[in-house]
Amino acid sequence: MFTAYLIAAVVTIAINGGMAVADFARADFVLANSDAVSFPRPWIPLAGALKMAGAIGVLLGLLVARPLGIAAALGLVLYFAAALIVHVRTRVIHNIAFPGAYFAFAAATLALAVAQ
Repeated sequence: MFTAYLIAAVVTIAINGGMAVADFARADFVLANSDAVSFPRPWIPLAGALKMAGAIGVLLGLLVARPLGIAAALGLVLYFAAALIVHVRTRVIHNIAFPGAYFAFAAATLALAVAQ
């Protein structure tokens, strides 16, 4: 079970850390997606900060403080649940797999962290 948790946590850390960097850099695909779902551009750095905080929290939970990792994974689950709702509400379904995958990894990390 620990191996599954380790894999889910490492993937969650990597994908959220990577997306946070893309948010901070205002990558073209981030701007295009934000515009498509009517997410205000001034909020993009905040979204990046939330993703980075989640990634760091999951890392710290993995290394030193499991409750912090659980809280961080829960925060990411809630963040990506909201992203999925926004995609459905705005009918931007062509790329819903991305927030769906991020949600799935955060949820797996949360479930496996709680089960540990």
